[in-house]
Amino acid sequence: MKVKSRVQIRKSEKNKLLKELRSTFGDAVDTFADKRFETATADDIPIVMIEGEVVLFKIGDNYFPTVKGVLQLGLRSNLVTVDAGAVRFVVNGADVMCPGIVSADDDIEPDDPVIIIEETHKKPLAIGTALMPGDQMNASSGKAVKSVHYVGDKLWNLDI
Repeated sequence: MKVKSRVQIRKSEKNKLLKELRSTFGDAVDTFADKRFETATADDIPIVMIEGEVVLFKIGDNYFPTVKGVLQLGLRSNLVTVDAGAVRFVVNGADVMCPGIVSADDDIEPDDPVIIIEETHKKPLAIGTALMPGDQMNASSGKAVKSVHYVGDKLWNLDI
């Protein structure tokens, strides 16, 4: 997977993107508002780079942070925490099932981008799309999160 056609984002587009990210991930996005933003594509996946690092990607109309982007930007909202038994499945790209969830932010709505973290060290493992509200994710059965990016996938190993 190679990055193609890097273009710096205009200030108006950057402000629109920051507003969208702020509504999902809170004020943590203000820490990188003064950085240089670029858009590019990697195997037909639109990506956003901040200061040369791939930190966001787009699926449909939604922007998602990459796992590395979560670490760099310090995003701490829209979190879904999984237990140790679910970790090996999540890092291999599996969707997150309700029995493996320890906790989830209550303000998560269906189709929201979510950050999947592990219980012990609170490190991000994957990025997904919520399939149900956060307050219902601690159920005994069912699929709660559709995985879209995880540690070790093509986006994680992207060549810049």
